[in-house]
Amino acid sequence: MLNFDQNNFMKDLLIKRFQYYKSLGDQTFTQLSEEQMFWKYNEESNSIAVIVKHITGNMLSRWTNFLTEDGEKDWRNRDEEFINVLMTKSEILESWEKGWDCLFGALDQINEENIHAAVYIRGEVHSVLDAILRQLAHYPYHIGQIIYIAKMVKNEDWNTLSIARNKSGEFNAGMKRHFR
Repeated sequence: MLNFDQNNFMKDLLIKRFQYYKSLGDQTFTQLSEEQMFWKYNEESNSIAVIVKHITGNMLSRWTNFLTEDGEKDWRNRDEEFINVLMTKSEILESWEKGWDCLFGALDQINEENIHAAVYIRGEVHSVLDAILRQLAHYPYHIGQIIYIAKMVKNEDWNTLSIARNKSGEFNAGMKRHFR
């Protein structure tokens, strides 16, 4: 039987999942021009720039001093996250990285003593693990929005981040060959 620290295994698995979703965003941004980062379907829609601003605001609020402070910081103004002030693709990517750096720095603090400790988000108690899972659902939701917008603006020039349409059989056969 394998002997491993379940908490470290879980932490590594959670970090791996967050890294995967970040990589989907990263791969999307490489396909987009600066102009495309600001495209909106209509006035009620969010651009990729605005979604990144919101994700970053959420990450900074949730993960700054996450073990000792409520995840909804007094300094956060969530409503303003939906008003774009980012002016260039470079600023968008800098904001994106800032949020992820905060998240990964916080995840690095998790250990077997605190993974089941109580933390708060908007006054609601969560275990550290539950708070992480909450965000692991939230960020992919928005990254999916980013990808969907990118697919709309790129249209036939979009390079898929998943299995190409009508290529599932070929992909599955390749995976079987790879892992045998």
